[in-house]
Amino acid sequence: MCYITTMMYKLFIRRILFWFDPEKVHYFTFSLIRNLTRVPGFDALFKSIYCINDKRLETEVFGLKFPNPVGLGAGFDKDAKLFKELSNFGFGFIEIGTLTPKPQDGNPKKRLFRLQKDSAIINRMGFNNAGVHDAVLRLKKNKNILIGGNIGKNKHTPLENAVQDYEICFETLFNYVDYFVVNVSSPNTPNLRELQEKEPLTRLLQTLQRSNLAKQKPKPILLKIAPDLSNEQLLDIIDIVKSTKIAGVIATNTTVIREGLLSENKEELGGLSGKPLTKRATEVIRFLSENSKKSFPIIGVGGIHSATDALDKLNAGASLVQLYTGFIYEGPQLVKQINKAILEQKKSNTLNFI
Repeated sequence: MCYITTMMYKLFIRRILFWFDPEKVHYFTFSLIRNLTRVPGFDALFKSIYCINDKRLETEVFGLKFPNPVGLGAGFDKDAKLFKELSNFGFGFIEIGTLTPKPQDGNPKKRLFRLQKDSAIINRMGFNNAGVHDAVLRLKKNKNILIGGNIGKNKHTPLENAVQDYEICFETLFNYVDYFVVNVSSPNTPNLRELQEKEPLTRLLQTLQRSNLAKQKPKPILLKIAPDLSNEQLLDIIDIVKSTKIAGVIATNTTVIREGLLSENKEELGGLSGKPLTKRATEVIRFLSENSKKSFPIIGVGGIHSATDALDKLNAGASLVQLYTGFIYEGPQLVKQINKAILEQKKSNTLNFI
């Protein structure tokens, strides 16, 4: 069944979808999934095909118990419109966002590009979202789906006022998500990556942690970093995580590097995701894990297109993994393939993160 559904997706469904503009296809598939799950029996059908319910997949990280270690990365369900339906594809958790305090349209279209020869995507979406308050309206209806809230700043908020934007998102989302992700690594908001420098990043995370620790039940705060950081900058990240006592790191976001690409549209501006990021994302995970002596959890994301890619990241030091571009190119069966591979590794006791 697993092989058949994978081949059906790659030979027929993906081929048809890839004829059309990627952003329009994204919204079309959202509508299709939503409408299908409203048909009696389809919810149960999706779950029977894609979900694995096995206690051995449960993973406890930063105080949260994940049904399995495979999540959907931020950017797919920006406005928390489809988290319930997407969970039917076997994800152990869904990360929504990036959300900003005010609604914003993002960058001008066309802003999403497939690089089919490279199994990659370039996006310059620019944090397009309907605002954090709009997302909360739907998150209030969540029942038992583990949700991460990815937060950022509005495009026109001056960098010196960025902390306030993150605080607004943090306070607004606090009661409706299970963990937070501070996104300072998107290349599509002007100057945003300057917040990755040690001084402003420390100040931002300290501010959020003060608010967090003042709560009756604080929630995990993670930092999402770029794959383009040098080893020296990664060592700074380790120091910052330790000094601010945040819960962990998501490694990595998209890259601005374009080495070795074959597709004609490889020079489009924006962040590159997919297979070209596989090796570098794993390298960053391993560097952080080894140089921090595994002192904090890492969620591994970037170029996961197979179960082997996911296992490589787990064995490099990640506690959880997330999909985005691989989910689009390989199809929803990829989630199940990864979880089955994890179970096989657990049986043989060869997975380092156990």
